Amino acid sequence: MRKILLATLLAAGIAGPAAAAESPKAPAQEWSFGGLFGTLDLASAQRGFQVYKEVCATCHGLYHLSYRNLGDIGFNEEEVKAIAAQATVRDGPNDQGEMFDRPGRPSDRFVRPFANEKAARATNNGAYPPDLSLITKARADGPNYIYGLLTGYGDPPPGTVMGEGMNWNKYFPGHQIAMPPPLTANGVTYSDGTPSSVEQMAKDLVTFLAWSAEPEMEQRKRTGVKVILFLLVLTGLLYAVKRKVWAAVH
Repeated sequence: MRKILLATLLAAGIAGPAAAAESPKAPAQEWSFGGLFGTLDLASAQRGFQVYKEVCATCHGLYHLSYRNLGDIGFNEEEVKAIAAQATVRDGPNDQGEMFDRPGRPSDRFVRPFANEKAARATNNGAYPPDLSLITKARADGPNYIYGLLTGYGDPPPGTVMGEGMNWNKYFPGHQIAMPPPLTANGVTYSDGTPSSVEQMAKDLVTFLAWSAEPEMEQRKRTGVKVILFLLVLTGLLYAVKRKVWAAVH
């Protein structure tokens, strides 16, 4: 038994780096929220929510977000209420002890696309669609990786043996992914008139998901800048005091 386990671990150790080496790193993109002074592009985040709602929400959930959180990316109170009301929420029990369906409220969590994991796998060829609310933090180089994944679909190289129901993706580890290409050109009609190329939709969706994974990002960066400035001023004051105190000592 120990020999079998050891052989399995050795095989995994050899195959893991090899599989990782097969998948090229997704190219870096220019993100409005990148860097120390980066800020969230609210228009892009709102378009990204539209892509999530119309394309991704049928399979992927946002388990850690409530509808009221959408106010943070520029939706007003009435818009948030309208978005929430489009969802059907299971609630109860009522006075008769029965569960019932009602329109969503801003305080509700985003409705999950499936009742449970087994239902999700049964609908998706055995694959379990991950929650997207923290996806850009859960993957190494998350924003660039997710962008590369969304835009990396194509025809497999000649001689590639594809598994049943699998799709070839340049940036996915092993290159075979169960999820079919989610984005198609002009698949979404943006309300602000922005052309909806695959690259534009991917960038907007990643911007939205980066916010969902770290809603406090801008506040954290502002606090960080203030702390750095405070430390610089404090360092200058301490140096001046040191020079004053030890000025008479030779």
